[in-house]
Amino acid sequence: MSERAETRPQGHLFVISAPSGGGKTSLVRGLLDSTERLTVSVSHTTRGQRQGEQNGTDYHFVNDADFAEMVAGDEFLEHATVFDHRYGTSKSAIRSKLEEGFDVVLEIDWQGARSIRTAVLDTISIFVLPPSIATLEERLRGRGDSEDNVARRMRDAVSEMSHYEEYDYLVINDDFDEALTGLRAIIAARAPPAAAATGRTSHHTGCTRSVLSSCLLLWSVRLLNYYRINTHGPSDR
Repeated sequence: MSERAETRPQGHLFVISAPSGGGKTSLVRGLLDSTERLTVSVSHTTRGQRQGEQNGTDYHFVNDADFAEMVAGDEFLEHATVFDHRYGTSKSAIRSKLEEGFDVVLEIDWQGARSIRTAVLDTISIFVLPPSIATLEERLRGRGDSEDNVARRMRDAVSEMSHYEEYDYLVINDDFDEALTGLRAIIAARAPPAAAATGRTSHHTGCTRSVLSSCLLLWSVRLLNYYRINTHGPSDR
């Protein structure tokens, strides 16, 4: 009597996006520490390696020529330019992990998320928002970035947040433990929401759906006022 080899179901692909300083990276680390058979995709980037980062763990750090060669070889599932640096997601790395039965998390911006959803139709997408503009600015300043970089990232947060409606789920990162619990619940579901057949919807913690658009509009107005007062208008860069 022959024994049948056990077949492990293919994993699911999760995309998590957030404005810079939204707390996405810390939440993903929490997910990895507490969720079985979940791994994070390590992107390729041309930006410089920051203190404490490890090549191959945080990012695959490559130069512009190597990145361009990978683009020419169609090795990326998606790639985009963010803050003057290029980022890309390896096709082969994603495919192998999913086939092994791992759920895979991609930490990418809205541009990359849009490309991924087009290429992989059953992708589950999650957008993480900070609880307030003040919290967002505090987190960015805590990184030790220059005033110009902080101002630029705060400006770009307005554009980034405007794409939240493209995502399946929305999590407000007000309380870290509550936000992490929300993310765990989404990952545990292991499937896109049923409403995806008729249009994307947002499931979230922190704001009720009826006031969610008002929350984002208010944040945008506050951000614009912040720059009029503190930066005298957008940077040319």
